[in-house]
Amino acid sequence: MSGSIPFYQKHHRHYDHGYRSRETESKLSQYQTSSRYTAGSSTSAISTSRGLKVSSHSGLEASRLSPVPKRAKPTYLAVDKENQIIGYVVPIFRGSQEFVTGFSNTEEARVRDTAAYMARRDLFTSGLEMERSEQISRRETMRESAERISLNKRIHEHGEHFKRMNEDSLMHAPEFVIKPRSHTVWEKQCVRLHCTVSGWPDPRVVWYKNNVAIDPIGNAGKYKLESRYSVHSLEINRCDFDDTAQYRVSAMNSKGELSAYASVVVKRFKGEIDESLPSPRHGPVSEYGINFQTHIVDKFGVSFGREGETMSLGCTVIIYPTLHLYQPEVQWYRDDVLLSPSKWNHMHWSGDRATLTLTHLNKEDEGLYTLRVTTKSGYETYSAYVFVKDADAEVERAPGAPLDVRCLDANKDYIIVTWKQPAVDGGDSILGYFVDRCEVGTTHWIQCNDTPVKFARFPVTGLVEGRSYLFRVRAINKSGMSRPSRVSEPVAAMDPSDRARMRGTSAPWTGQIIVTEEEPAEGVVPGRPLELQVTEATKNYVVLSWNPPGEKGLEGVMYYVEKCVSGTDSWQRVNTEIPVKSPRFALFDLAEGKSYSFRVRCCNSAGVGEPSDPTEAITVGDKLDIPSAPSKVVPTRNTDTSVVVSWVASSEAKELVGYYIEGSIEGSNVWEPCNNKPVKATRFICHGLMTGEKYVFRVRAVNAAGLSQFSPESEAVEVKAAIASPAPPYGITVLECVCDSMVLAWKQPSFIGGADITGYFVDYREVTDGVPGKWHEANIKAISDRAYRVSDLKENRKYQFQVRAANMAGVGIPSLPSNTFLCEEWTIAVPGPPHDLQVREVRNDSLVLLWKPPVYQGRDPVNGFYVDIKEADAPEEVWRGVNNKATEKTYIKIKNLKEGERFVFRVRAQNKAGVGECSDVTEPVPALTKPGTKEIVVDVNDDGIVSLNYEFCDLTPDSKFVWSKNYEEITDQSHLTIETKGNKSKAIFNTLGEEDIGIYSCLVTHTDGASSSYTLSEEELKRLLEVSHDHKFPIIPLKSELAVELLEKGKVRFWLQADKISANGKVDYIFNENALSQGEKYKMNFDKNTGVIEMIMESLTPADEGTFTFQLQDGKATNQSSLVLIGDVFKELQKESEFQKKEWVRKQGPHFIEYLGYEVTPECCVILKCKVGNMKKETSAHWYKDGREIKSDEHLGFTEGVLKLEIAQISKKDAGVYEVVLKDDRGKDTSTLNLTDQGFKDLMNEVFSFIANSSTPLKITSTDQGIRLYTFVSYYNDLLQVTWHYKDSAIAFSDRIKSGVVGEQLWLQISEPTEKDIGKYAIEFNDGKGGLRRTVELSGQAFDDAFAEFQRLKAAAIAERSRARVAGGLPDVVTIQEGKALNLTCNISGDPVPEVTWLKNDREITSDDHCILKFASGKFASFIITGVTTSDSGKYSILVKNKYGTESGDFTLEITEGTPDLGVTSYSTDAEGNVVFGPNTPKEKMKTTVTGTKKQKGKDSVTKTLPMEKVEDKDKGKVTVEPKASDSEQTEDAKEEVAELPLTADQSEAPEQPADRVEEPGPVAETQPETLSESN
Repeated sequence: MSGSIPFYQKHHRHYDHGYRSRETESKLSQYQTSSRYTAGSSTSAISTSRGLKVSSHSGLEASRLSPVPKRAKPTYLAVDKENQIIGYVVPIFRGSQEFVTGFSNTEEARVRDTAAYMARRDLFTSGLEMERSEQISRRETMRESAERISLNKRIHEHGEHFKRMNEDSLMHAPEFVIKPRSHTVWEKQCVRLHCTVSGWPDPRVVWYKNNVAIDPIGNAGKYKLESRYSVHSLEINRCDFDDTAQYRVSAMNSKGELSAYASVVVKRFKGEIDESLPSPRHGPVSEYGINFQTHIVDKFGVSFGREGETMSLGCTVIIYPTLHLYQPEVQWYRDDVLLSPSKWNHMHWSGDRATLTLTHLNKEDEGLYTLRVTTKSGYETYSAYVFVKDADAEVERAPGAPLDVRCLDANKDYIIVTWKQPAVDGGDSILGYFVDRCEVGTTHWIQCNDTPVKFARFPVTGLVEGRSYLFRVRAINKSGMSRPSRVSEPVAAMDPSDRARMRGTSAPWTGQIIVTEEEPAEGVVPGRPLELQVTEATKNYVVLSWNPPGEKGLEGVMYYVEKCVSGTDSWQRVNTEIPVKSPRFALFDLAEGKSYSFRVRCCNSAGVGEPSDPTEAITVGDKLDIPSAPSKVVPTRNTDTSVVVSWVASSEAKELVGYYIEGSIEGSNVWEPCNNKPVKATRFICHGLMTGEKYVFRVRAVNAAGLSQFSPESEAVEVKAAIASPAPPYGITVLECVCDSMVLAWKQPSFIGGADITGYFVDYREVTDGVPGKWHEANIKAISDRAYRVSDLKENRKYQFQVRAANMAGVGIPSLPSNTFLCEEWTIAVPGPPHDLQVREVRNDSLVLLWKPPVYQGRDPVNGFYVDIKEADAPEEVWRGVNNKATEKTYIKIKNLKEGERFVFRVRAQNKAGVGECSDVTEPVPALTKPGTKEIVVDVNDDGIVSLNYEFCDLTPDSKFVWSKNYEEITDQSHLTIETKGNKSKAIFNTLGEEDIGIYSCLVTHTDGASSSYTLSEEELKRLLEVSHDHKFPIIPLKSELAVELLEKGKVRFWLQADKISANGKVDYIFNENALSQGEKYKMNFDKNTGVIEMIMESLTPADEGTFTFQLQDGKATNQSSLVLIGDVFKELQKESEFQKKEWVRKQGPHFIEYLGYEVTPECCVILKCKVGNMKKETSAHWYKDGREIKSDEHLGFTEGVLKLEIAQISKKDAGVYEVVLKDDRGKDTSTLNLTDQGFKDLMNEVFSFIANSSTPLKITSTDQGIRLYTFVSYYNDLLQVTWHYKDSAIAFSDRIKSGVVGEQLWLQISEPTEKDIGKYAIEFNDGKGGLRRTVELSGQAFDDAFAEFQRLKAAAIAERSRARVAGGLPDVVTIQEGKALNLTCNISGDPVPEVTWLKNDREITSDDHCILKFASGKFASFIITGVTTSDSGKYSILVKNKYGTESGDFTLEITEGTPDLGVTSYSTDAEGNVVFGPNTPKEKMKTTVTGTKKQKGKDSVTKTLPMEKVEDKDKGKVTVEPKASDSEQTEDAKEEVAELPLTADQSEAPEQPADRVEEPGPVAETQPETLSESN
């Protein structure tokens, strides 16, 4: 079957139109221009650029070819959208020899001859002849093609008819006739994958990328899918890095499904790009017409984290121009694997910053992280490595956690869990690993293996089918268990086929459900399993796998596994209870070292089938060996904190996981892991090393069986930056130009290669009409300056220049060619531009700018410079001057910078003619003080030598200290000597003088510009000379001058303290110019650590009066201090010394630590107390007052070394002199307290102060006599002095205004108040100090309410006094013998005189002969019965009444029978109502108790009205009236009644106590009941 050129060959070099010969191209061009087809020019263009696509079945697409020529009969085929033949089409041109296979030899030769003839005519004949020949050739080719297509049509129609007649016999599953081929292409190229698929019915074809269906609509312009007559293609437009993937084409029909695979690898361009290959796309974006420029700044560096921490990686992305709605594609990669958002990885794009947050670091997160920012104009990437260390072990020396836990071969019976071993074993070998599982949705972890497994792979059994699980792994050594690893991804325990069905079919939905298998056959025993093999074997387990039996349609097949020990014929079933559903099985509990064979039987409900063929004998043990150790570890320098380590891979390493690298400082033998995640390469960069240290390295390999032995240690390598050739210089400018030479200047390379630049090489070339010529060397010998005059140039010619820098590593690549400069002599009057601008001493608010003067001076010499400044991002028009006046110096310190802002600078020179051209602008400089920056420090040593000192900690091996004066390097050391040691450098002034005034600076090379300066001015020079003199002739500094103090026993101590003195210091002790020496009288001591010098004397005598001096000497430093003790100063000191000696003697026995004093308690009790010490059981204490001993009582005693004597209620009698005496056999001590006169007055004042502070606020109340002001105190003392004030003046007391004290109440009574009494009242307590005053305002509503209440109480008192009363009480019961005479008399009071009525049994009685009733003098009422009879028995009452009230008295008369007594018994009462017996009353009668009761009735149902008191209700503003108690009751129960009374308007805390009248006791409210009994 003939066909067209395979599509995947269209882009091959020997088929691509771009590689055709010029002859062929010329022929095609002429052929197309002369074509008389009816097709338009667009069709020809498409055919020329793309080539023709010819189908071997039905011809070309009608849409891409010319229409059918007007001929009698069609000679070619054309199809419609439904692939039905509607006509014929003749192809324009065929570019493949393969298309005409099957032609006759004559035809082939004729075609070749025609082609050759056409080629010759193209070269040697005219255009007309060539056109004629081409027309003839074309007609013949078209006729032959039409005939062949007609033949194919007949064959096709015959085949279609046969298919319709016999469809079932032709139906078959899809089959790939031609499978897609893998491709490797460059970025930005197009690639096309082709395949040819057969099958009936016609298969449906779907393309997948990494098992994800490709949607050409969702990725418009990216993918193009075509299907033409069983030929299917996928075209990927402009491939990029993300298109590197595995592509799958799936064909499916009702008979089945089949897939084929092809890989596409997209390579990136590196280095110089072959011009014949397409270049990366960096041009304008056709979609938007914008060319984006992407820059990644503020990058994250190599990062170090620890497990469990959170780490953020971020970069600032600048895209220019900025479009508000434009969104670049931001992607993050780890080890070239695209990261997706998850609970471990959070990605964020804020519009200008890309951030990746690793929420919970694990060792799986270690690797090379890459940020890729893609725009329509291209992409930019940045990468840095992230290292993750193990978290601190929970158990000391425990291993690190395993990592990369994965689940393989998951089915319904078991899941194989794999992991990678940790790099850290804790110092002891890892004994094995424990695997834990956790069901998804729970937090309960279950250990899967009872004993640790050493193999890093383990099948977990005992899972519940259909449930999902998480797994983790822990390592163990003899020290303990590691932390658990990061959990695996969840995995379901189910059959792989079930899992595939749940995920969905690999081909898309076709719209039909087609059953492709027969119904299960019942009652058929399955056959043998096929292809049984051991897929994995370790000493802990063996995994078997097999294929189901070949028969289809069997009912529910399951499996039994059997084992047999080699050398025996005994087969033992392994899974006796439950058959296996999956064609995989893991066997445990096999004896290590024994050989086994295995076989499998199928079973279903019909029975158990025949066993499979047994496996080969398998010996239980690890089949995977631990890899051999790597070798030839070679470290090489990389940066100042990293080293590149390379090694030779392990020679014997199966299933290698990777390598672990460890490093150690040479000689320490302490190894630290360089990576915690295995790397598969044999080269690794170890970061985080200490600069300047020497390290050795070793490597070991790891696979599932374990870790290999360590490789031999490498040679030691010092950590410092590797030397490389420098980067190219930049910024080439012209400083001066004459007729045949130019002076060039350039800027130092940004990277010098880790070594000093030794020189520069300049090249030049002539540019003629814009075409550059060849490069010529301007200098053969390297030049050290960054300025050079290029000579031997031609005037008025244009030149370009390039510069290369060189160091000890070699000559770097040249710079970019400069701008084109015209070589002509400058004649301008102003100077040229300054050059070589440098920035030093950058701080938060200042920096120093240096420059070199212009080479071209102009007409006159340069006389000054101007410096300009602006923010780096500011426009050009905002340049501003730093100095308004030109400076003659070539440096300037710029101050008042904004911290953190980036600035640029330029300099202009001036002469008499004016200001010249600006220099090149500096690079942007941020105003920030770099961490660790130090300044120059001035030091003066002991010899007075002045030096400048500078220290820099982050030195590189090639760093040097360069000292300058006025920013010119110091080469002459006649004035200054420079010494450098380690990271410190010192500039020593040989002889400091005025010629040394200037600015001294120090620069550290091979750093980021570390520098500092120090200005030595005239004032500073003077100060340093004074300090130098002090150091040459030093004085020992003293912290304190010579002083004297007294010690215990009265010893005298002379001392001073030196601020700084060495161990060689000496002291001379002088008294009145005489040296003193150690002896009994003088004790000297010199503590050289503290500088304390002392001399101690036992006591002072008159001979010791004079001057004491301490003379110090320490090397050449001296000092002295003197103390003069003469006259009164000496006498006072001597007296104090003697006193201290006596005190020491006193304290040898019992003594007073604190002498006798007093304390007043809040209850106003006075406690005399003293604190004693050195007591023992025999010690006695005696209290005396005025020389008389106080007897001991319960208040006297010892408590915690304190003696106390309590005076409960102090008064004048307690004044006196108190004394306490302590004594025992060791001695005695006495303490005296004088409490007489002033002492007693001070004590009482303190008592008064407590009383005053306890007083309550002044309150207002009313009585029947007037208004009363009162306050309560917690304790009242008769000596308390109180002053009452009215309107701030002391009150003069009178009969109307009185004050008094009742209990703890102090009151002021205003009798018969008037409006004149309105005002502010106060009571003042005198405590001998400031006193205390309580005030109250008696005015306004308060006065009105109090006065109204007074009026009411006054009226009530009058009514109470005038009310009718039965003053004398009648007996309750009178018992009398019948016939006796009864005479009862009681007192009656009242004004007006009350009316008296007698009642018997509540009925009024009148006076008659038998019962005589008398009322005499308005005071005495008598009740007389002349002869008592039994009818007189009953209840009798007396009722007295006037207008103020009514009162009654009752008694009961009982009559007894007996001998009549001739005498008359009289009973009367005194004024108080007591029964009085007459003189003839027998004694036995006088003993009889007489009781009586009386009843009182008020006029208005009030039996008794007491004096009332006014109480103000603070909350409601009302005045209530409370009964007033009698004086006796008030005196005894005042405190009890306080709690029951409501608060007055001015009272907030203390309860109110009613006022009382002292001078007039109230009437008795009720008499005691009495019982009177009379008998014969």
